[in-house]
Amino acid sequence: MKRYKLAGFICSGCAAKIEQAILDFPEVEGASIDMDESILTIYGIAPDKEIVTSIVQKIEPGVEVERLDSRKDQKKDLQTVSILSSLRERENLVELAQILISAVLFAVGLILQPVLEATPWSAGYYAVFGAVYITAGWTVIRSAFGNILKGNLFDEFFLMTLATFAAIALGFLGEAVGVMIFYRTGEFFQELAASRSRRSIKSLLASKPMKANMLGNGELQEVSPETVKVGEVILVKPGEKIPLDGKVLKGHSQVDTSPLTGEPVPVQAFEGESLYAGTVNLSGNVELEVTSAYRDTTIARVLEMVEFAVSRKSPTERFITRFAKYYTPSVVMMAILVAIVPPVAGLGTFGEWIYRALVLLIISCPCALVVSIPLGYFGGIGAASKSGLLVKGGNVLDTLNDVKTVIFDKTGTLTQGIFKVTSIVPADGVIQKELLENAALAELHSNHPIARSILEACKEKPSAQGMTMQEIPGNGIRAEKDGSVILAGKASLLISEGIEVPGTEENNTVVHVARNGQYLGYIVISDVIREDARQAIANLRKIGIEAIYMLTGDIEKVASSVSSYLGLDGYRAGLLPDQKVSEVEKILEERRGKVLFAGDGINDAPSLATAHIGVAMGGLGSAAAVETADLVILSDRPSEVADAITIAGKTRRIVWENIFMALVVKAVVMAMGMAGIAGLWEAIFADVGVALLAVLNSARTIGLARSMKK
Repeated sequence: MKRYKLAGFICSGCAAKIEQAILDFPEVEGASIDMDESILTIYGIAPDKEIVTSIVQKIEPGVEVERLDSRKDQKKDLQTVSILSSLRERENLVELAQILISAVLFAVGLILQPVLEATPWSAGYYAVFGAVYITAGWTVIRSAFGNILKGNLFDEFFLMTLATFAAIALGFLGEAVGVMIFYRTGEFFQELAASRSRRSIKSLLASKPMKANMLGNGELQEVSPETVKVGEVILVKPGEKIPLDGKVLKGHSQVDTSPLTGEPVPVQAFEGESLYAGTVNLSGNVELEVTSAYRDTTIARVLEMVEFAVSRKSPTERFITRFAKYYTPSVVMMAILVAIVPPVAGLGTFGEWIYRALVLLIISCPCALVVSIPLGYFGGIGAASKSGLLVKGGNVLDTLNDVKTVIFDKTGTLTQGIFKVTSIVPADGVIQKELLENAALAELHSNHPIARSILEACKEKPSAQGMTMQEIPGNGIRAEKDGSVILAGKASLLISEGIEVPGTEENNTVVHVARNGQYLGYIVISDVIREDARQAIANLRKIGIEAIYMLTGDIEKVASSVSSYLGLDGYRAGLLPDQKVSEVEKILEERRGKVLFAGDGINDAPSLATAHIGVAMGGLGSAAAVETADLVILSDRPSEVADAITIAGKTRRIVWENIFMALVVKAVVMAMGMAGIAGLWEAIFADVGVALLAVLNSARTIGLARSMKK
C-alpha cells in the first residue's frame, strides 16, 4: 500500500477519474482518494510516483503529489484527523462566504440590470456581472485552461468555461454568471454531502485507542499502543478504550463491544477471556496480557479492511466511469453539430443555434453519475460497518444482490461451538451427582471439548491423586483410581467390556458412564444453537433466498436434528474441509444465482473462497476471517447475513435511482434545448440541480445502519 498527499486537490468529480486511471494498471488492487484529507491510497503494486503525479496533474493541474511514509501515516491519531477536519470546515466557510457574496452581487445586478445597462457602454452592467463572474468562476476557469495545456479536454471545467465564454460572446452575461454561481453552489453542497458519507466510515477512527497503561516493575506507565509488545501486561481502567487485544489476567468488568460489533448490550469479561482493541471497559479495573501487536489488533485490521473496501469498485461504478469518458465528448460533438448544421441548412441563425448548443454543453457534464454513484456504494459500506458488517468493497455489495442460495457451516455459525451438558440421565438406583462426579473423574485430564463441558458442569471437581487414565481414540476414556475402573464414552466402549447399555432417543452427543462393570447412566452434551439462528433463516426466506443448506463435520443424527429444528432445505453431515468444498462446488453447479457460504473463517477458509460470497462469522478473533472472506460479521449473529443482503439491495436501488434520474432528466432537457424550448437556466438545473439531488439521494445510504436496528 502506498499513500500520496495531494496538495491543492479540490475536485470531487476528478477523484473518480484519477482512481479509475490508476486502477487500469493490472497489478493495482484498489485506489481511493480521501477528499477530507486529500490523500490518495493505492493498494497492491502501485506505479512509480512519477507516473502517479503525471496522472493526477493531467486530470487536475497544479496539484502537488507527495509520498507519505506508510508507518507514520498509520500512526496518525484522532487529534490529527480533528485538525484536518477543522481546516476543511474553515475552507468550507470561506467557500460559502464567496458563494454568498457572489449570489448577493448577482441578485443586485439582476434587480438593477436596466439601470446598469443605461450607463455609458453598459459599463455598470459589465462591471457588476463581470466581477461576479470572475469571483464565482475563477477556480473553474483556471482549472479549464490548466487542463487544456495538459491536453485534457472534455471535463466539467472545460464545458463550463466554454459554455459561459460563448454565452458572454452572444450577450448573455447574466446567464453566464448564473451558470458559474449555481455550478459552484452545487459543487459546494455535493462536497458537504460527500463529507457526511465519508464521516460514516471516519467515525470508526473514534474506536482507535490513543494510549495504553503498561504495568512494569510495579509502576504504571502511559505509552502509545504501538510500542507495547506481545506478552506485556497493561491495565485498563473503567471508561477507557481497550488499546490492544489481550487476555484477562486479573479483574472482572463489563465491556461495550458496540464500536466493533454494533451490538448495544455490554458483555461480561472474566479472567481468561479475550478482549479486543477498540472496545470500551465500562466498570472494574482489568489487567490484560497483550496477545497481538497493535498493527495486528482487531481494530487495526477493521480500519484497514474498511479503508480498502472503498477502493474496490463495483461493476456499476467502473461502467459509469467508462461511460462518462465517452459520453461527454459525444455530447460536445453533438453540440458542435447543432451549432453549425442547422444554420448552414438555412433553418435559423447561427446565434440561435449556438445558444442551443450551449444548453447541450452545460447539460453534458456527467457529475451526477461520476460523483454520486461511488458515493452511494461508499455510504453502503459505511452503513454496513456501523452495523458490525465489514464489506470488502462495492463489488461485494453488487454480488450480494444476486445471492439466491445460502450455505451455513454448523459449528460456530448456526451453533455457538460451545459444548454444554444439557441432560443428566442416571440409571435406576443412581443419583445425578454420582453419575456426574464419576464422569468428571474420568475426563479430568482430557482436553477434548466434551470433557471440558462435563468438568464445567461438575461444581466439585474430583481429586486426580492416584488416578491413571487411558484415552481410547474415537471411543472414550478408561480411568482407574483406588481400585475402581471408570469408563466414559460411546456405548461401544462399554459394550466391549461386557456392560449392557440401554438405547437412547437423543440426537446429540451422548457420554455413557460405568464403574466397576455397573452402568451408571448417560450425559447428553449439546452444541447450543444460537439464539437468533431460527430468526436468521426466517429473515433470509423473507428477503427471497430460494434455498438454505447446512454443511457440517458432525454426525448425521446431530445434523438432522439441527436442520429439522431450523427448517433448512437440506444438509450434508460428516464432512471434512475438502469435502465441504466439493459440496459447495456441487451447489454452485446446481443452483441458479450466486451462492453465499457462511462459516467460522478458519477451518472453513477453502469453502469461503470457493463460494461467490464468503461470509466469516465472528471475525473479532480470527485473522483468517479478515483475510479470506468477502464479508465479516463481527457480532457472531447469523441473522446479520440477511441484514447485509438488505443493505446491498437498498444501496443498489439508490444507485440506480441516481442513474435513471440523471439520464432521463438530461435526455429530456437536451431534447427541449435542441427544440428551443429550454434555455441556459433549465440546463443549469439539468446539470447542477440533478447532480446535487443525486448526491443527496446517495447520502440516504448512511441511514441504512439505523434502519437495520429498528
